[in-house]
Amino acid sequence: MRGDVLHYDEAQGFGFIDGADGNRYTFAREDLRHAATTSKGVPVEFQPSGGQACEVFVIRAAPATASPEPVAATVPQHFGRFALEPISSSTGLWSYFRRALTESYANFRGRARRKEYWGFYLFWAISVVVLSTVGFAIDGSLGAGLEEPIAGLALPGLFVLAALLPCIAMTVRRVHDLGLSGWFCLLILLPYVGGLSLLVFSLLPSQKSDNKWGPVPAGVKVPAPHVPAA
Repeated sequence: MRGDVLHYDEAQGFGFIDGADGNRYTFAREDLRHAATTSKGVPVEFQPSGGQACEVFVIRAAPATASPEPVAATVPQHFGRFALEPISSSTGLWSYFRRALTESYANFRGRARRKEYWGFYLFWAISVVVLSTVGFAIDGSLGAGLEEPIAGLALPGLFVLAALLPCIAMTVRRVHDLGLSGWFCLLILLPYVGGLSLLVFSLLPSQKSDNKWGPVPAGVKVPAPHVPAA
């Protein structure tokens, strides 16, 4: 597939490509064939793999006089084909929960700040409690009571199953926000230590700079760059 480079950070070793199919793809330095030099606007060919561009081949090198674009102006706000949040997306707790179950249902790319992570799980827990209450109320009205709480278990159970993939995706993005690989989520498989480790990760603040998984999430305060005195 053909596309154009939207941004490439030489220091970080990652970038983004606007594919001919209208989707945006991420790529890393290792995906560049022949260690080619690239920059914004360079046409390339690549092999799409989900939201990742592999075997990136530069069709025509950028002119030597091309001036680099500022990172803040060129880093796209969409990561992978499942990350569809607009740049001006709300940072409210309910908005985080809603987007996690809709636009970012299976988005394992990008970053999730601490507020987004806990906002999602707050409403996840509220939803389980509400559905359990409604289910037990239905069982009571049908005369089942607590002996056969079919609806009381079925309603929250179905919700937990439906939200399983968003839960995993949210945790992966939270780990990305710390600059770590999403594979660290597999620590949950370790008894005691694994769950405690992920709890610590969920409490840590966001990285205050862009990393290979994307820019700083909206709403995170980034310290102003230090300007040396004249």
